[in-house]
Amino acid sequence: MKQITIVGGGLVGSLLAIFLAKRGHTVNVYERRADPRKTDTYAGRSINLVVSHRGWTALRAAGVEEAVKEIVVPVHARMMHDRDGKLNRVPYSIENRAIHSVSRGELNRRLLTEAEKLPNVSLHFNQKCMDVDLDNARCSFQRAGGEVKEIGADVVFGSDGAFSAVRAKMMLGRFSYSQEYIEHDYKEVAFPANADGTPKMDPQCLHIWPRRYYMMMGLANQDGGFTGTLFMPHTASADSPGFDTVRTEAEVTTFFKTHFADAMPIVPDLVEQYLRNPQSNLVIVRCDPWTYKDKVALIGDAAHAIVPFYGEGMNSGYEDCKVLNDLLNEHGDDNWGTVLDAYGKQRKPNGDAIADLSMRNFVEMRDLVADPQFILRKKIEGHLQAKHPDQWLPLYSQVKFTDKPYVDALREGQRHDRIMEEVLAIPDIENKWDGVEVEKLALGMLKSV
Repeated sequence: MKQITIVGGGLVGSLLAIFLAKRGHTVNVYERRADPRKTDTYAGRSINLVVSHRGWTALRAAGVEEAVKEIVVPVHARMMHDRDGKLNRVPYSIENRAIHSVSRGELNRRLLTEAEKLPNVSLHFNQKCMDVDLDNARCSFQRAGGEVKEIGADVVFGSDGAFSAVRAKMMLGRFSYSQEYIEHDYKEVAFPANADGTPKMDPQCLHIWPRRYYMMMGLANQDGGFTGTLFMPHTASADSPGFDTVRTEAEVTTFFKTHFADAMPIVPDLVEQYLRNPQSNLVIVRCDPWTYKDKVALIGDAAHAIVPFYGEGMNSGYEDCKVLNDLLNEHGDDNWGTVLDAYGKQRKPNGDAIADLSMRNFVEMRDLVADPQFILRKKIEGHLQAKHPDQWLPLYSQVKFTDKPYVDALREGQRHDRIMEEVLAIPDIENKWDGVEVEKLALGMLKSV
């Protein structure tokens, strides 16, 4: 069995530690931040997560599914809030399937606790990675104000996020890398529960306030409250305000009264939270290769940081862990060169695809969910799925409720786009969307597009 160093003890690093320790390896996890079980590491800058099918598959394989089920809230639909406060509920699937909302901090704490139960896992906090010797799988760590310590291992995993220190060292060699900040930043907004602990909104919905150039969303917590997030351009334009122009108490108050009036009674301190909570960036990272010989591999955000609009960042990282574990089952725990090479080749295209899918879903959530044409398309796709489940599965269901590779789901989604463009162009489609003509056109094009 091997000595494994995992740099980064967040959501993916903690699950990876469980997988590898249960295989008999000795695992040391080094985390730059303090232990989140003792300090509120995520305060003011968290976006709630959703556990989807891929995440549950990985958690089940690691033996921690039941521990995580204790801290989630099922979410069955999107609830759109228009400018007049009117609500429109759109289910995620015709079978009423759910994704599951979970607090980022609570999930990280739960998995760290599960990892620490294993005798061959050691957790080390407040340890910043200073250097990585790729050829010898040696890492240097420093505690604030302390000495730098070198730690040897057989294999090193960089699970240290979008600004990975492990990846930075790999970039000194033959390595392709791109980093893209999208135009939008975000701020957290906490939606409180009622005085008796009951929720003020339907907890089984993802609540979205779509406003074209910006939006707000909220996901339920078990305490009856919601973790909300405001997304807005970093810099204002002629069409939209930005975080740089909504800064004073008066500007913030006017902004929310104008665009999110129905949210203000639900969150009485909305303006105060906006002024108090930090503003954070959103970045997309693409890189290649993800591995170095049989010694080092990137995993999770270190390999493929994405924007949060499909709720798949964590799930894709968990799928990384599951795929790695499957490859170890296939090739054995002494063939790390073969395993890591296969892991990188299998996961890299899917990392790129989920990045594209996430940006696609941002446009959908921000711009389209309030569009009558979009709502009609969802009705048509649901009808096609209900009548022909073996032929038509909407893109969202492919991503959230199956193990279909992201790259294949993206390709199928693009094919559906072309078909639905033709369908929606049918004269009087609003009155015959569930008719035979639509079925024949859509299913016929499936065979030719």
